[in-house]
Amino acid sequence: MTAAGMVIDAAGDVEICLGIVMESYPPQCVGVPVDGWTWDQVEGSESSGEVRWGSYAAQGTYDGERFMLTDPPILLALYDPMPIEDPTRGVDGHTDDRDLSLIQDEVFAWLGTDALTAWPERGYVWMQVVWDDGTLQDAVDTAYRKGVVIVTSAIRTVG
Repeated sequence: MTAAGMVIDAAGDVEICLGIVMESYPPQCVGVPVDGWTWDQVEGSESSGEVRWGSYAAQGTYDGERFMLTDPPILLALYDPMPIEDPTRGVDGHTDDRDLSLIQDEVFAWLGTDALTAWPERGYVWMQVVWDDGTLQDAVDTAYRKGVVIVTSAIRTVG
């Protein structure tokens, strides 16, 4: 699995930010805890006080709560990810904007912090979450019918 984003180490608590990063100094986020991180294996970090950060792509495993590194991270500026296929294959959805707005609000309330971002586009609600093994997509398909909410994962499978 691959996770790409800002890694923040606040006094030894390392997390990877997969969603919004607050533009404070030093930056902050609510991220996924990372095990096995060492700054000795990477370049391109900044620090302020007890906080160190940088943007990286990391490969590892995810157990639903923590990301465990299995390979050295790559500076995000040097990372060339595989393209993400459009799950709709370019076909527009048929849900009107008013309903999409209501559905977006409901799904955000339902998923809470598991939802990183959501937006209406092309007749769908696009929802990015930390990780979905297909369970969340099945649940929103059941709740709203298939092809209304499109769930994508920030942590992606490799290969």
